[in-house]
Amino acid sequence: GTEPVPLAGLCQAAETSVLYERVDQRTCLICGDRATGLHYGIISCEGCKGFFKRSICNKRVYRCSRDKNCVMSRKQRNRCQYCRLLKCLQMGMNRKAIREDGMPGGRNKSIGPVQISEEEIERIMSGQEFEGEANMSWSNNGDSDHSSPGNGVSESNQPSPVSTPSSSRSVELNGFAALRDQYIGTPVSTHYQYLPHLFSYSAHSALMPPQTRSLDPQSHSLINQLVSAEDLEPLGTPMLIEDGYKVTQAELFALLCRLADELLFRQIAWIKKLPFFCELSIKDYTCLLSSTWQELILLSSLTVYSKQIFGDLADVTSKYSPSDDELHRFSEEGMEVMERLIYLFRKFNQLKVSNEEYACMKAINFLNQDIRGLTNASQLEQLNKRYWYVCQDFTEYKYPHQPNRFPDLMMCLPEIRYIAGKMVNVPLEQLPLLFKAVLHSCKTSVSKE
Repeated sequence: GTEPVPLAGLCQAAETSVLYERVDQRTCLICGDRATGLHYGIISCEGCKGFFKRSICNKRVYRCSRDKNCVMSRKQRNRCQYCRLLKCLQMGMNRKAIREDGMPGGRNKSIGPVQISEEEIERIMSGQEFEGEANMSWSNNGDSDHSSPGNGVSESNQPSPVSTPSSSRSVELNGFAALRDQYIGTPVSTHYQYLPHLFSYSAHSALMPPQTRSLDPQSHSLINQLVSAEDLEPLGTPMLIEDGYKVTQAELFALLCRLADELLFRQIAWIKKLPFFCELSIKDYTCLLSSTWQELILLSSLTVYSKQIFGDLADVTSKYSPSDDELHRFSEEGMEVMERLIYLFRKFNQLKVSNEEYACMKAINFLNQDIRGLTNASQLEQLNKRYWYVCQDFTEYKYPHQPNRFPDLMMCLPEIRYIAGKMVNVPLEQLPLLFKAVLHSCKTSVSKE
């Protein structure tokens, strides 16, 4: 048989015998997939181990759209995050075994499974368990929607603050303590430093009554300059396909590469038209573009080019049928990117971002003084602040009855950075399936509205 995993520190004979039996079978106690060992006190697979760690470290609160009794299997475990986390806790996964610094590896190999009460499980599932750690809360008035749609999408209005891919390819390196998925009632992470004014702004904005006001002339001028730097013409990459044609994985991948090329070319042309182009060095522009190009493409695809991406491209991906092998190989990383992209699409669809707001968001995201290798970070910070206030001025002027609109827009930027950083780790051959799944889900959710 298979060598059982050592079970140091487990003293109850009954638990030990059950666990040895499960190790020998090598099946995950959560989903029945092939187990890889003892993780956080119980026998589980790599997928459920990573899911439990992310859920606890990021203080995620999920919601089940059914009756909180969803089937957990290898194929169905990603359909309901609520029921998956619930089963992790019910089967004895131990939160205390997760390292507090969020680095790989457990805190103590001798920590075994735990049996916790239904009340404690409910406190964790509802997020109450984490509230005591919060030292700052967000105002929750206005017309902002603080829940994301159900059916497997994380139930938080979630930026996931993380430094850019250049300064950290892996979220693991930043420590999960910094990766707060929910910004309502969570401490300010150090990774929010590139959004320096958001928290002081949010504390009082919702308390002020909406009032008629004019747009500052300088804001008006700077916004016009930003919008005129944008190429808002429809994308030129052909995405029309005849009925009945079956698209292969290679064809879809080639199309995605061609689209990415066109979008990247537009970002390079955009830089040369920026109103502050002469203020920064070519070295800094190169550094900024190499670190943010994926984020810029993602932002534009979700906003100004979304009708083509979620229309024409979705029609192409619908004619592509992945093989069983592709479906089985779809990674946990790909699943997380998919869920977050669907969430972000719904958020942008709800906000209906204007061209002016998009142009400001793009400039703010691009002007990231936290990127390594910059020669003039302080100048970048000043430019970032300039467009930060321009965007704030515009949204308050244009949408006086949506006091939370500006922080909602800004909170999409850390999520875009997080997703772009994660996409680097998704194997290239999984991208066709990832895009098919995202575009299908997003198109379906819009058609239901």
